[in-house]
Amino acid sequence: MRELTVGKNDAGQRLDKFLTKSLYGMPQSLMYRLIRQKKIKVNRKRAENNQMLCEGDTLQLFIAEEFFEGGEKSGTAEALSRVRTNLDIVYEDENIMLLSKRPGVLVHDDKEGQNNTLLFHAKAYLFQKGEYDPSKEQSFAPALCNRIDRNTGGIVILAKNAEALRVMNEKIRDGETSKFYLCAVHGIMRRKSDTLHAWLKKDSKTNTVKIYEASNKPRDAKSIGTKYKVIAEKDGNSLLEVELLTGRTHQIRAQFSYIGHPLLGDGKYGVNRDDRAKGYKYQALYSYRLRFDFADKSGPLGYLCGKEFSIPKSAVWFTEDFK
Repeated sequence: MRELTVGKNDAGQRLDKFLTKSLYGMPQSLMYRLIRQKKIKVNRKRAENNQMLCEGDTLQLFIAEEFFEGGEKSGTAEALSRVRTNLDIVYEDENIMLLSKRPGVLVHDDKEGQNNTLLFHAKAYLFQKGEYDPSKEQSFAPALCNRIDRNTGGIVILAKNAEALRVMNEKIRDGETSKFYLCAVHGIMRRKSDTLHAWLKKDSKTNTVKIYEASNKPRDAKSIGTKYKVIAEKDGNSLLEVELLTGRTHQIRAQFSYIGHPLLGDGKYGVNRDDRAKGYKYQALYSYRLRFDFADKSGPLGYLCGKEFSIPKSAVWFTEDFK
């Protein structure tokens, strides 16, 4: 029998969610059966799948030892200690980090188990600082609250603890953060500022999206809104600042391509052969500014309310072509 004590980063989640993260290789069907059979208890009492855990609760687990081995803890400390971290930190406090992801860098592990990712380097950085130790965590690891495509650059939010992760995810979901992008597009915009409205549908098989007008949109298409203003024009191309009013997959790339202004370097929603010859290895898109528009200042992240963080425009690789 093993006994686990619910820590600060474990509290506030359902029993089944906690067990899924803290046990390794256990089929869900077996986990639920063990709970029904009282092989898994909370505070030595019969437990329920959806029971919410509190800090200090104890779990009694009458299960095979094999389910306590492996996963995040297996060999992780040694691997994290060896990494020479390479991070561009925009901001950091005890709860979050804002990281500037370079184009070409993966944010999470890919299907091949790629470890040279932004998240892995962030974990290594925190481990080496003494702020994260996987051997002392039962269900939590530092996690990203938003993600950016591999070939796009920009600011990514990382939560250092479970409470920050929960709150930040709620703020993002409720639209209490504002994201601004720089992008370079083909052509000269007819309007120097505008708000574009359309409908978007994702094709998971091809990992692309298609834009529609309201008159011909499929039933399952989602509305999108994109606000822009022209910052500079040169050699028949335009540099824009874009604010996402909605955050859909490939929204900026697809919507500007739809109106006849594909991003420079974008081979998915445009033709990038000539762009590549000019040095555009990636699409010219960078999430360079982030503002926290929280509804109030209460809660553990309330101190971020109204704050804005940005990367200098001059530090974004493609802005050089508009000087």
